[in-house]
This record gives sequence, structure tokens and C-alpha cells, in this order.
Amino acid sequence: MIDDKFLNLNDLWQIFSQNKKLKLSVKSREKIVKARRFLDQKIKSSKRPLYGINTGFGALHNIKIDDSQINQLQENLVKSHACGIGEPVPDDIVKLMLLLKILSLSKGHSGVQLKTVELLINFYNNDILPVVYKQGSLGASGDLVPLAHLSLPLMGEGEVSYQNQIYYGKEILNKFDWQPVKLQAKEGLALLNGTQFMSAYGVYNLFATKKLLYIADLISAISLEAFNGRIEPFDALVQDVRPHTGQIQTAAFFRDILDDSELIKQSKKHVQDPYSFRCIPQVHGASKDAVAYVEQTIINEINAVTDNPLIFPDEDKIISGGNFHGQPLALSLDMLAIAMSEIANISERRTYQLISGKRGLPAFLVNNPGLNSGLMIPQYTSASAVSQNKQLATPASVDSIESSNGQEDHVSMGANAATKAYRVLDNVQKVLAIELLTAAQALDFRELKTSVFLQNFIETYRKEVPFIEEDRILQKDIVKSIAFIKNMRLENIS
Repeated sequence: MIDDKFLNLNDLWQIFSQNKKLKLSVKSREKIVKARRFLDQKIKSSKRPLYGINTGFGALHNIKIDDSQINQLQENLVKSHACGIGEPVPDDIVKLMLLLKILSLSKGHSGVQLKTVELLINFYNNDILPVVYKQGSLGASGDLVPLAHLSLPLMGEGEVSYQNQIYYGKEILNKFDWQPVKLQAKEGLALLNGTQFMSAYGVYNLFATKKLLYIADLISAISLEAFNGRIEPFDALVQDVRPHTGQIQTAAFFRDILDDSELIKQSKKHVQDPYSFRCIPQVHGASKDAVAYVEQTIINEINAVTDNPLIFPDEDKIISGGNFHGQPLALSLDMLAIAMSEIANISERRTYQLISGKRGLPAFLVNNPGLNSGLMIPQYTSASAVSQNKQLATPASVDSIESSNGQEDHVSMGANAATKAYRVLDNVQKVLAIELLTAAQALDFRELKTSVFLQNFIETYRKEVPFIEEDRILQKDIVKSIAFIKNMRLENIS
């Protein structure tokens, strides 16, 4: 039910992961109708120009449009802004775009017709996903270009993906016996102005991030055991005198998951571990704290109204503002990319340590090294992904470029930040998969047992990726390891 409830990330996860259907509450329907009625009355009674309602757009904002052309103005806006290039946006993210656009329009500050929102809901509930392209948004008059492609099928234009087939907008409407929306005043702007492209990527990236952070802790615990690491750096006393939340939580996880381990309790000859093991609470924890900030920003955004102008019927106001500017998202998504790049950085270093022939482990974790190269080269692959992440983590938000003949003279580049972060997370998953492959191999050379939880985890993994007795084509093991991580399911996101 779409209502006034402030949604958190776990709410979105439950809607998304369980494929729940949407329905407008009575209150939301009333607010949409009220705003539309107010707007129609204002157009009739007002003698002054209203931006985007009876004027042109962007640099053309001073051009007054005749009342008889207002509807054509909105259709022209959507068609002319559909200029996306590059690869299609993944279906899951398009579906989130639909969800977030519906949430924003349901607040009753956009002036759209009720039937416009209802058609968006029909698309969402039936998995009819407009074809949207990755490139085109500057993240500052909203996500104009991708949202234009999202909106075209409502008018019977553009393309959609439905049951693994591509349909033209008119075809899909005819298939379901739905009427195309005839856009009224301001509706094109309401559909195109907004941050739902950046926000959808942000939400999806957060889903992936939460899972990867848990998996990073889990796999690094296996690595710590395989490396015969020490538990003292995870002592609560160490964390309490530097009370960062993420650090405290990470150390507590390790103490809990390794509590019944024989390996962690055995006497150690070495007094210290390398930083990639000893500083896991500090490094993983810092990324978690950064992600917490990102989450708060994105959750505020998805509960917001980000089109323009905004309609306030109770205050008798129509205000042209800048809620479509993606700066909060751009900064946050850049931070997310940087924080998660660090998770991959330290993971690759643990992989490197494990194959280096230290702590009683054979060189490259294989019997008869020399004849066998063992796990020498997966670390190369990991290093390649880590290095690419460093390039992708260069902030997009420090860039801006003038557009719309100087009217839009500062833009956020949040869309680029969003798609870059998505690529970073894909690399993080690959790097963690290679650490898992490496750590599981190393752990099998130890005589003592790790914790019951980690033993069970490794046994499940071994059903997909067996111990490496001698050289084989390891690309297949890496792909299986990536799939193993990808198929792990979290019941909720917290």
C-alpha cells in the first residue's frame, strides 16, 4: 500500500525481494486528485506565467505557451528529452525507478493525473519495464533523459521489456487493453524532473553493499583462520577506546563467529599480523560507517518529492525550486564507491598474504609448487579488479558542465556517480570471490578446526568448488565462486 509511511531500506528490500504488488491508499489518491484540481484551477485563474506549465523549459523558460498548446508542450518535452545512449539499464533497477517515481508522485505535490500514477503502478505490478539507457543524465534537472525513456510508454511511445521480449509502447498498451495517457499541464515535467535514476541505482547499490559487507566479514574471518591469525586485535577493549560504531560491530562479529574455533585459540609464535588482518575492524568498520551516511541520504531522497515546480494546495502556492538537483546523491554515491573500493583493496591484500608461503602454508597453496602454479594467478585477476576500482572511485561529483544555454550552470553528475558505484560493487564481489577461493584452499591445509559456523559454510562452498589438488582451469572456479556469493540470500537488510 502506497501511503504516507516513511520507508526505510528494509521496507524497500521487502517490497523488492518479495516482488510485492503496489496499491495507492485512499489518502494518497485524494492527495493526487487534490493537487491536480488545484493546478487546473490555478492555470485558469492565474495571469502570470507558471514555469513549465505554460512556459518553455530550461533556457526557454521565458517563452509563454498558448493555452491551446499546453498539452502538446508536455508531450514534446518527453519525446525531445528521450536521448539516452549506451547499454540498457538492468531490469531490477528500472523496476526500482518505477517504484520510486510512484512514491514521489503519490505525495500530492506534483500535479499529475491519478490515471498517470495508476498506469505506472500497472507497469510495476505486471513487470512491464521501460527500456532506459545508462547515459544521458547530468543529475541536475533531475534525471531528465532516463526518466523520459521511463515515461514514453505511458504515451504509447518508446519500448518496454515484458517476459523477455521487447514491445513498442503502443503494443504493450494494446496487449493489456490500457489507454495511453494524454499528458496534461505540468505532467511531463513531473515525470522527467526527479532523481529516480540516481536513487534507484543508489537503493540497488545499497542492497548489494549490505550483502557484500557481511560477506567481506565472513570471508575475512576464514582468511584470518587460514593465516593462523590472532584474535587480540578484535578484543572489545581495543574498540572501546576508539568507539567508532562500524569498528565495534565488526570486532564483535569476529569474536562471536570464532568463539568455538580451535584454530583461533591455539598458541601463536608470531606476536602480530599484517594490517590486512589486524586492522579488519578499523578498515571494514570505516566503510560501514560511511555506508550508514549514504543510506541515510538515499532514504531521505526516496521519501522526498524531487520534481519541479512543486504544488502546495493548502498553502495556495506553486513554487519553482531545485529539489531535482542530485548533489546529495552524487556525494553519497561517490563516497559509497570509495568505501567499497577499500573493502576490495584489503581483501586482495589478504589473498596476497595467503599465497606467499608464510605461516606454514605452501607457496601458492598447492602441493608440489613449481610443477603447479596453484593460486598464483587469481591474485593477478583480483589486483586487476582492485586497480580498476581505484580509477572508478575518482569522484564524479567534483565535476560539472554547463548546459541548457547557461540556465543549468551547475550540475551534480550524480548519474555517473551512480553507475560507477554499480561497477565498483561488481568488482568487489569478484575480489571477495577470489579471496574465498584462496582462503578455503588455505584452510584445508590446517589440521585444527575453525568454528562450526565457518566449517558448515566451507562445506557448502566445497559442493560448488572442490579443493585444488593440481593445476586446472581456475577461471571456472572463480566463476563458480562469484555465483556462490551472488546466490547467497539475506532475509533483511539492516
